Amino acid sequence: MKCPICQNSTQVSNSRSADHGRAIKRRRVCPQCDRRFTTYERIELFGLEVQKRGNEKQPYLRHKLELGLRKAIEKRPVSEEQFQKVVALIENDIFNLEKDTVSSEQIGQIVLSHLRTLDKVAYLRFVSVHRNFKSTKAFEKEIEKLEKLGRKNTKIT
Repeated sequence: MKCPICQNSTQVSNSRSADHGRAIKRRRVCPQCDRRFTTYERIELFGLEVQKRGNEKQPYLRHKLELGLRKAIEKRPVSEEQFQKVVALIENDIFNLEKDTVSSEQIGQIVLSHLRTLDKVAYLRFVSVHRNFKSTKAFEKEIEKLEKLGRKNTKIT
């Protein structure tokens, strides 16, 4: 792997499992400029397709999931570590469906289930796009549902 700073070859100083065994985290060092950085080696599963609302099929792309989540958590108190963990959990749930084609609706529901526990504002941002809210009433209803779930969860714990 090339150094992102000086473009010379780098050396691996440490490797370990990451994302629940679905990736390898490698610490690298450049012998030329002495910079250190981290890379992730992930399994890329080919063949999984996402069926969009208009019945169009597209290959599953992790970066699209990350993009949507980053928009939802923008300016929220969510660390990069929390972000990467939730992406891994969501992806794990998607692959555990063991289907060749997964609807964007199913993916959205999986994302929402994880965002609900991660950050309520991020959840509302994502759900407003996912369910295509047209009015403030839709937001109000979703907030009420979220508060009810919150009250139920606090009674259980």
